[in-house]
Amino acid sequence: MKSNSRPVIVAGAGPVGMSAAADLVRQGIPVLVLEKNATLSLESRASTFHPSTLDMLDDLGFAKTLISEGLIAPKVQYGSMIDGELGTFDFADISDLTRHPYRLQAEQFKLTRIILDALKDHPLFEIRFDSEVTAIRQDDDGVEIDLGGAANETLRCDWLIGADGANSIVRRAQDIEFTGFTWPERFLVVTTPFDVYSVHPDVTSVSYWADPDRWHFFLKIIGAWRIMTPVAADVSDELATSDAFARNSVARALPGVENVPIEHVTLYRVHQRVAGNFRKGRTFLAGDAAHINNPLGGMGMNGGIHDALNLTALLGPVIQGAQPSGTLDAYDRQRRAVTMDAIQVGTIKNKRNLEAKTEEDREAFKKEIREAMTDKEKGRALLRRISMIESLDRAASL
Repeated sequence: MKSNSRPVIVAGAGPVGMSAAADLVRQGIPVLVLEKNATLSLESRASTFHPSTLDMLDDLGFAKTLISEGLIAPKVQYGSMIDGELGTFDFADISDLTRHPYRLQAEQFKLTRIILDALKDHPLFEIRFDSEVTAIRQDDDGVEIDLGGAANETLRCDWLIGADGANSIVRRAQDIEFTGFTWPERFLVVTTPFDVYSVHPDVTSVSYWADPDRWHFFLKIIGAWRIMTPVAADVSDELATSDAFARNSVARALPGVENVPIEHVTLYRVHQRVAGNFRKGRTFLAGDAAHINNPLGGMGMNGGIHDALNLTALLGPVIQGAQPSGTLDAYDRQRRAVTMDAIQVGTIKNKRNLEAKTEEDREAFKKEIREAMTDKEKGRALLRRISMIESLDRAASL
């Protein structure tokens, strides 16, 4: 059957899709969110919100609650297992550029629930669970969406936002390329309640440590630490996810520490891929549906939320008749350029710096950090880049 056409349907109820829906509702535009699962995801996955993203969420009315449920990280640290601490940077140095001069460590599922709690009774908002998009077709006037499973229904909308993840059916159904590569190593994230400060008192709650054999990354969340390390391609998934391997990985990051308690272990493959275009007619891609990257720097979810709010800022006026549909071309131009130039290049550079094996490459990384520590403008430039303020400025200029 077919239902009446809706102005906007969003495929995917993750942080990207829910942020898009919230901004459309704020503009007075009805929106339906389709989520293939029975509930909002409880996976922790991304857990860093950058200053620029917090400013956006504040404009939507969600930042205060999210901050109350997270851990404020005012500083970021870079170090080397060979050379020791290289530099620690304080986001207070760019407090003139943001209302939130810090990173916030909070699992992404906290944001989606905050948004749902705020919107669930709003007359312009609807969400359907157990509603997986299986096919789409579009014409000059709108988009038809087939739902599989128990829903077994065809919906129609004027505009469709695909925020349905790396395996996006919105992208695949339209044969949009997703070019890039997969890193040969996997990333292991060990969550432990062990008090890292007890043996590493100078570590900050966001701390990157380079090592040519096995770099690592400390990330503090409420009640625990996450420690990320790479896992070589020849190590089996079974071995890599064992408690013994996890404890050994922590021991390498914290020499002398043995048998730490393990709360959770996650192993995942890491990709760097970008969709060939972020807009096709009346459909759009945002977040992981449009681009995926390694997590060093926390740019994936944040970049996706930036996609969503860039798009809705353009789409709302078109729906309301204040702008012609041609203005929507700016979305692909702005966000794809930023993805290629800032997010992809930036995350690859972050990984290369941490795993640098030659003396020349290690010296270049040390020089970059130390110059940023001693030169105020270079330090501010680094903070603008890692807070993603620079990428937003870049998008606005296109």
